[in-house]
Amino acid sequence: MKSEPSDVSIDDLASMPGQNVAWYGVRNYQARNFMRDQMRVGDGVFFYHSSCEQPGIAGIAEVSKLAYPDATQFDPGSKYFDSKAAPQNPRWFNVDVRFVRKTRLIGIKELRDYPDLATMRILQKGNRLSITPVDPSEWNFIMGILQ
Repeated sequence: MKSEPSDVSIDDLASMPGQNVAWYGVRNYQARNFMRDQMRVGDGVFFYHSSCEQPGIAGIAEVSKLAYPDATQFDPGSKYFDSKAAPQNPRWFNVDVRFVRKTRLIGIKELRDYPDLATMRILQKGNRLSITPVDPSEWNFIMGILQ
């Protein structure tokens, strides 16, 4: 799951009450569907810093609450407001994630250096999704290099 550190960083998550945050503001249907249809409480998450000087995996989190309507879609003052969304027919959903631990930064360049990660979705050319599934073999490989 990608987050811009200027919005929510791994350090921000670690300092939040309950070390928990709603993963708000996702406005891509495919990424929304990953959260809504596939993520389950307890699923591991690589917390990825994006749109920053050094993008990469900065920590581990876990899903702490199943998908529910993203409140920012209904707030006219929010940059994530969606005039086509209504409380009785929400378009956008988010999950909550909880801090597990901060890791050393594994930059995108390093991730691309590992042949075992060659097919990882986040590393594919043209990928712009803020949320992508991680294959169990990729998860295990990355956890191994974090040891």
